[in-house]
Amino acid sequence: MDNPGSKPDQAVVKEENVPINMRDGTTLVADVYRPDSAGRFPVLIERTPYSKSESSETKFGAGEFYAARGYVTVIQDVRGRFASEGQFYPFRDDGNGSLKDGYDTVEWAAEQSWSNGRVGTIGGSYSGATQYRMHAARPPHLIAQYVRQSSADYEDEWVYRNGALELGFNLRWVTQHTASHARIWSDAKDADRMESALNNAVSDLPDSMRKLPLLRADAVSELAPWWNDWLRNPGAGEYWNQFNISPSFGDAAVPVHHLGGWFDGFLAGTLKNYSGMRELAQTEEARNGQRLTVGPWVHAPDAGDTTTVGEVDFGPDAAIGFFESRLEWFDYWLKGLHSDAMEQQPVRVFTMGRNRWSYFDQWPPSDSTVTPLYLRSEKASACSSINDGSLSWNPPTNEGSDAYSYDPADPVPTLGGSHLGSATEGCPNGPMDQRPNHHRVLTYTGPELQSEIEVTGNVKAVLHASSSAPDTDWIVKVVDVHPTGEAMLVC
Repeated sequence: MDNPGSKPDQAVVKEENVPINMRDGTTLVADVYRPDSAGRFPVLIERTPYSKSESSETKFGAGEFYAARGYVTVIQDVRGRFASEGQFYPFRDDGNGSLKDGYDTVEWAAEQSWSNGRVGTIGGSYSGATQYRMHAARPPHLIAQYVRQSSADYEDEWVYRNGALELGFNLRWVTQHTASHARIWSDAKDADRMESALNNAVSDLPDSMRKLPLLRADAVSELAPWWNDWLRNPGAGEYWNQFNISPSFGDAAVPVHHLGGWFDGFLAGTLKNYSGMRELAQTEEARNGQRLTVGPWVHAPDAGDTTTVGEVDFGPDAAIGFFESRLEWFDYWLKGLHSDAMEQQPVRVFTMGRNRWSYFDQWPPSDSTVTPLYLRSEKASACSSINDGSLSWNPPTNEGSDAYSYDPADPVPTLGGSHLGSATEGCPNGPMDQRPNHHRVLTYTGPELQSEIEVTGNVKAVLHASSSAPDTDWIVKVVDVHPTGEAMLVC
């Protein structure tokens, strides 16, 4: 259904490989989709490392969709990727460094003959990072943003999730995208060796995840030296602070719609970015203009249009119409048209179980209360070495300990969750039945609920634990046990 504002009444023309010069003389390249008529139009920009020809915005038809409705859409390869010159270094070239590619691209777009000088930005995941990183640079013609599923802290949420190296996602990300980094290795003197080594790295990825050391001395490390930089910088500090979004909350000067998913690996960043800009953005308009939507979705370019996630069907209301939602947002901010974009309370979240949307004035909701739920030890069953325990609203007075054995060479398989794998890679995400893993872990089960309990807000676990190993990572899952027996992952 089309937004009551902009209508698809424009023919579309596409200009390919349009050069855009950056302040240091580097040329970045974009494809431009625009209405095929005279006049000046607002502009939407995506800056992507995944190829302007293959990005999710391109594949799903964003250029044509918005151009047909009176927007110029610019899809740009970031520095050092595909058609664009320069060296790619993740997160570096926007924000507070000497290179401000996002700023230069926005200002270039504002000056073009087809532009009315009002610019918005789109995209998700890494293309969300290129949006958030613009705040520190503050391009004057940037008016509004719509960011899908992106981070605030790249150490804590991208590479070292709460302190644990997220090897599967990051090793896959660096090898696959180094291999697709054709511009660099095709110019190299030993391009054949590079290409062969990169293709081998991708095909041998499952085996690579079981090898040490993680520091690499191969084609990947030659073309992506930042991988070794990431490994040499575990923990927060100066290295990661140069990229993180949190220090620029006070620089934010535009309204941003932050879209997240309950099963998205970057959910923590979505929530932090919304709350931080809502509190600290430069102007009252920018602070009041922050909006947050969180649905029952995994990390995916079609988040917003999905109703079945993992093993759960959340019903038709779970789909909001992603392109239409963005159109309402930009119609309001870039065209000044009436829309529903600012009509509701600023926080919209999907309450799973009830399967309906809830609206709040802030995150976490002002009327939420922190409610402890305690792990209680029970005697081990006769047929199991695992101490299955119980949950209680009452704090323990004198409690024993529970123990289990864990072999890092034989890890507990991942069953769903908020990681960035997928079913096609043999690692599905989202809510999934956890019973196949129960014999491998400690489980604590509460009594059957006699009335409904709503859990909306921030969830945390406090563990008092010890390990016979010098280092270990702890994972805690909240699971909803259904009357039919399924133990469905909540978070």
